[in-house]
Amino acid sequence: MADKKEKETKKKGLLGRAIDAVSSRDEREEAEEAKKAADLAKAEAAREEFERQMAESRAAAEARKAKKAEEEAEAVATQLKEAEKKRREAEAKVYAAEARARAAEAKAEAIKKAEEEKAEEEAKARVYVVQSGDSLSKIAKEQLGDAGRWPEIFEANKDKISNPNLIYPGQELTLPK
Repeated sequence: MADKKEKETKKKGLLGRAIDAVSSRDEREEAEEAKKAADLAKAEAAREEFERQMAESRAAAEARKAKKAEEEAEAVATQLKEAEKKRREAEAKVYAAEARARAAEAKAEAIKKAEEEKAEEEAKARVYVVQSGDSLSKIAKEQLGDAGRWPEIFEANKDKISNPNLIYPGQELTLPK
């Protein structure tokens, strides 16, 4: 086959051989350009693959950050719920303490009122020891300031006096206020 090509080359002559040489050179240049274009396309594809991998890596990192932020938000929400629960418990304790304080104040007030009433009763229930020559009207005038109040003394002492005209020295009579 090489012989056949040689024969054809000899037949073509100088012009044919020049055309063949130019054609071969053009074909080589085209092949080189095609190779450069292929290499450039490979490089571009590699660059795009790298950029895609970087984008995926950034997206994964952002997803991790988002998940971490969500977990932190859940933790904060849980802490807030616990804090709110503790606040409510503290409020309940304060309310209970206030209620106990009010009850203690009411009890103290009731005791004070009872003591005042007792003192008032004691003040009302003054005792007078009958002297010789006393009468209910004389005692009323001297002790209560009005002789006409003798029936009050009689009423307060009905358990000790059956007749208002009969009182005896040494008798202890309760005087009204």
